[in-house]
Amino acid sequence: MSIKLEKVVETFYQNLEAGKITGRKCLKCGAVEFPPVYACNSCGCWDMEWVVISGKASMHSIVLPAALSSRPEYKDLGKYAYGEVELEEGARFNAVVRGISRKNRPALLEKLPIPCRAAIYQRDGYKTVVFDLDEEE
Repeated sequence: MSIKLEKVVETFYQNLEAGKITGRKCLKCGAVEFPPVYACNSCGCWDMEWVVISGKASMHSIVLPAALSSRPEYKDLGKYAYGEVELEEGARFNAVVRGISRKNRPALLEKLPIPCRAAIYQRDGYKTVVFDLDEEE
């Protein structure tokens, strides 16, 4: 079987450079994949199309970075944690969420799931996606 595969990673980063956060939507079952992948994780279909992600999400867990999981390249992020994030479109994955510290973590844990929103973050040489707690948090 010969399938023409799109350069998913390249297209994803080109879209970020253009200010768009994108995922891939399955044309068979409608599932949205983020981060984008070649084939649908729900049904295995290869027929996917690019879609712009709303950015609306909810965080379902909070893990503060420890000595071994702290990333020096995230120093400019300020206070952050890792968490399981679920997009409004349905995709669920681990992500970096800004605005979480040892001080506010206990109160935030009691409120899970917490609304958050995707943001494009400029790293050294390329852009990536992080999440911010919604303003009311």
